[in-house]
Amino acid sequence: MKPFANEKPLDFTKVENVNKQKEALAKVNKQLGKEYPNIIGGKKVKSEKKTISVNPANTKEIVGIFQKSGQDQAEAALQTALKAFETWKYTPAKDRANILLKAAQIAKQRRLEINAWMIKEVGKNYAEADADTCEAIDFMEFYAREALRYAQNQPLTPYPGEKNQYFYIPLGVGLCVPPWNFPFAIMAGISSAAIVSGNTIILKPSSDAPMMAWLYYEIMHEAGLPKGVLNFFVASGAEAGDYLVHHPKIRFISFTGSMEVGLHINEVAAKASEGQIWIKRVVAEMGGKDTIVVDSEADIDSAVQGTVASAFGFQGQKCSACSRVVVDKKVYTLFMKNLKEAVSKLKIGNPEENIYSGPVVNASSEQKVLEYIDIGKKEGKLLIGGNKVAGLPGYFIEPTVFVDIKPNARLAQEEIFGPVLAVIKSNNFDDGLKIANNTIYGLTGSVYSKNRQKLERARQEFHVGNLYINRKCTGAIVDVHPFGGFNMSGTDSKAGSRDYLLLFMQGKSVSEKVK
Repeated sequence: MKPFANEKPLDFTKVENVNKQKEALAKVNKQLGKEYPNIIGGKKVKSEKKTISVNPANTKEIVGIFQKSGQDQAEAALQTALKAFETWKYTPAKDRANILLKAAQIAKQRRLEINAWMIKEVGKNYAEADADTCEAIDFMEFYAREALRYAQNQPLTPYPGEKNQYFYIPLGVGLCVPPWNFPFAIMAGISSAAIVSGNTIILKPSSDAPMMAWLYYEIMHEAGLPKGVLNFFVASGAEAGDYLVHHPKIRFISFTGSMEVGLHINEVAAKASEGQIWIKRVVAEMGGKDTIVVDSEADIDSAVQGTVASAFGFQGQKCSACSRVVVDKKVYTLFMKNLKEAVSKLKIGNPEENIYSGPVVNASSEQKVLEYIDIGKKEGKLLIGGNKVAGLPGYFIEPTVFVDIKPNARLAQEEIFGPVLAVIKSNNFDDGLKIANNTIYGLTGSVYSKNRQKLERARQEFHVGNLYINRKCTGAIVDVHPFGGFNMSGTDSKAGSRDYLLLFMQGKSVSEKVK
């Protein structure tokens, strides 16, 4: 097997790549509006209630019709996964890894199609969608190799008179709850990690991105995954989701989403249900209030470029997005001037036309962002943006920047998850680091400075799981930037790392007396 290598994103400044993506979009546009069943144990199952996936760039356009199942089908999915686990857990790691490697190859072949569905379903532009698909491929390739590594004999200290072994076994049935903002990458990542480790799963995708999980199911099915190992289950979170989290037979929950939902899952999972014989494991990646610190000795042009990319890439709808930038007072005026100019150049429109800034994901997100813009007008000064875009049939909001925001203001503390950036003035580098650490989160951060001593201080003192120096704070790459945060950003898991599969396995020690 070749060493792991990251999938390279396509260059959409090249006309041939743009044309190929448009061809894929044209094919996808002919498939819109179809209904898709849940898949439980390989069987197609429908429910009375439906989940309608809508194009956020054109709300009259239905991407697909999916199910909205309740507790009865949740129980059926669980029992199916339990039955499948009895054989899947004994399947050799080599066979499990081969399925993942085949799935990665299929995803590569369907790459532009996957991109197209993502552009339609969540409003990513070409480059953002392709990077998402590349990351999913990377997860499958990397975790397959990791499963083989963990399946090897684990080293132990020899002991006279005994033959000792230490190896890893899977946990059981897991519930995978991915987000809509990286609808293929994170969904495929958390699901593939659990599956290749020998577990069976119920995959409950976001109601804003069920199509992406359907594509993953299709790919895994084509790759030869046995029935019941992966159960595609679009359902009500309040009804079926809570039911499964609380169920005594669920062994683990892998979740990516908001802090509020993550804490709720953790609370429910922590309470043992009747008949439960284990402590459930919760893997949660929950969000952030990510900061870029701009020092007085920074390259201002580079800092502005990194801030704009981090704050407004995919409309700021990333847990890693820069939602506040802390700027030394010595360069504050210059930074604001250059920032306003850079943001003013961002084009807004339908991502299907490969325009940089697309829509936010749904109506409730749009309402939330607009409410925070109103808060920002009271807490600081509007530098640019601040409006819903008129004349477009979707959830479009202008890239928005507020300046003179106080470090403890709501705009500086609360996760917005939209195209809104708060600019905060710091007195010096010490003050900048203090402000950077003043939230309940600890996911990503970035520092711009030419001063090596200051950068080394940031390396030690900036309390985030992913710190970037003189570059943007988004764009983590599998096994290059293991991703996951501290504090209320989650359970300290590191997706795309050599530690990650351990979250879905448990160690077993066997000792035999010998003569």
